[in-house]
Amino acid sequence: MWAELKRPKRMAGSARLCVTNQKGGVGKTTVAINLAGALNDLGRDVLFVDLDPQGNATEGLGLLEAYDAEPPALLDALVDPTAVPRDEIIYSHAEMDVITSNVDMNAAESALMQESDPEARLDALLEHVETDYDVVVVDCPPHLGLLTDNALYATENLVIPALAEPTSKRSLELLFDYVGALELEHDVQIEPRALVANRIENTRAATDMLEWFEDALPDVPLYRIRKRVALQRAFAAGTSIFAAEEETDMQSVFTSMAETIDERLDPTEVPA
Repeated sequence: MWAELKRPKRMAGSARLCVTNQKGGVGKTTVAINLAGALNDLGRDVLFVDLDPQGNATEGLGLLEAYDAEPPALLDALVDPTAVPRDEIIYSHAEMDVITSNVDMNAAESALMQESDPEARLDALLEHVETDYDVVVVDCPPHLGLLTDNALYATENLVIPALAEPTSKRSLELLFDYVGALELEHDVQIEPRALVANRIENTRAATDMLEWFEDALPDVPLYRIRKRVALQRAFAAGTSIFAAEEETDMQSVFTSMAETIDERLDPTEVPA
C-alpha cells in the first residue's frame, strides 16, 4: 500500500520531526514536550501535534478540556484537511501552538482506513496549517500502526526515546526493521535525528545500555536524560521545564538536542 505514495520533496515549509518508540512507558511524551519547549526557547515558532489517542501530551500541556471537546477536532481534520478551520483545531499555549488529541482519535485507525490515502492524511493537514511555524513536533502513539505511519510519512525525521535497560535492544531492533520496511515501500529516507536515553538511574545495567546505544547507533546523537522530579512537576503544571518555575540540570540536555536538530533540519528537505 505504500508503493503508491511516492512524492517529490517540497521546496519550502516548516521542519518536521516525530517522537516515537513502539514500546510504551519510555517517557515519549515528556521528551516530545520538552524538546518542543527547548526549540521554543531557541526562538523557534513551534507547532505541537498530539497524535496519540490517549492524549497524554494534551494533558501534559494543560489542555485536557480539548480532549473532550465537541467536533470538529483532529480526526475530522485528518479525514478532510482543508474543511476544518485552523482555529477549530489549533490551541494556544504559552510555549507553542498545539493540535490536541481528542477522544474521537480512538476511532482514527478505522476511520482513516476508509480514505484512499490513509497514510498521507497528516502530511496533507500539515501542508494546510504549517506556514506560520518553523518546526512541527509530532508525538506518536506508543505503538506502531496507521497513526505512526502518518507521522513517519509526514516528517521523515525521527527522535527515539528509550530506557537505559536491556528491553530497549529488542524494541529498537523492531522499530528500525519497521522503519526500514516503510522506507522501501515509500521510496523515502527516514532519518533518526536523536536517541534519548530516558530516566537514567545510577546502575551498572544503565551504564552498560548507554555503551550499547553508542555502539549500535554511532552516527545518531545520544542524549542522556536522568530521572528528575522537576520533569514530572512541569508536566503536571502543563508546561515544559523551560517554562516551569523549578530549574533542572536536564534543561541543558534538551537545549543541546534542540540546537543540534535545529542545525540539521533543513525545511527544504521535508517531504511534500
